[in-house]
Amino acid sequence: MRHMLNPLDFSVEEIDRLLALATDIELNPQEYAHICDGKKLATLFYEPSTRTRLSFESAMLSLGGSVLGFSSSDSSSASKGESVSDTIRVISCYADIAAIRHPKEGAALVAAQKSAIPVINAGDGGHQHPTQTLTDLLTIYSLKGRLDNLTIGFCGDLKFGRTVHSLIHAMVRYPAVRFVLISPDELKIPEYIREDVLRTGNITFKEVNSLDEVMPELDILYMTRVQRERFFNEEDYVRLKNCYILDKAKMKLAKDDMFVLHPLPRVSEISTEVDNDPRAAYFKQAQYGVYVRMALIITLLEVSKTC
Repeated sequence: MRHMLNPLDFSVEEIDRLLALATDIELNPQEYAHICDGKKLATLFYEPSTRTRLSFESAMLSLGGSVLGFSSSDSSSASKGESVSDTIRVISCYADIAAIRHPKEGAALVAAQKSAIPVINAGDGGHQHPTQTLTDLLTIYSLKGRLDNLTIGFCGDLKFGRTVHSLIHAMVRYPAVRFVLISPDELKIPEYIREDVLRTGNITFKEVNSLDEVMPELDILYMTRVQRERFFNEEDYVRLKNCYILDKAKMKLAKDDMFVLHPLPRVSEISTEVDNDPRAAYFKQAQYGVYVRMALIITLLEVSKTC
């Protein structure tokens, strides 16, 4: 039995196979419509989510399975003080696989250690978000045709953005990938990623404050919102929330084959006027999230079309 807790749980070769499976699902959805008949997915969401929770549900339903679970801690026994360990032990009696989102780092690991079924980390605090990372990898590969020899710009909240942290961990395993880290000083990438992942791995990167000056060199621009829920006080959030806004003027500075990604939800960091630009890929990215979660469920449950 395997779990998916962070992007490094799977080797590069396994990730490539997973992405190939997701691509096949996109092209031939009817061949996978009943592959999980009789299987149940439990969605254990201790904090709010729209895209991640619904994409997991859509993925399992598209595979012929069913879904049970809760969408907030208030609607679960967590409100009565039940631990994650006890919850997953109980859920293991009801479902075949579980996806858990929790505001505390390490919660998914605790669940996996006590679980009798595969556990997928759907986001734990500011730590990891591996299925979003798989979605991002599939999106980049589908748009650019490769995952190596790319210059990727991350813009916005790089301090608390778990999608950024997870994608960096995954992308450093591919050759000739360069990072441009665009943020205000208060929201720079955490030191452990800068030192332990980038510098230790001899990865080419630079940190800048200006988005405009680096736009022409990017192959991928990964925008993020400044997350109100990660701040300790409202003043800091208000001061930083609009530090970067991607609009038509900035898009004119970019390459014709540069693509914009965003894990969503957005607030004001991407102007709606960018939505019609053919390089705006964030809604397509959301669709890829369903395919990649379908592929992950199939892989962890070890089911196949011939069963």
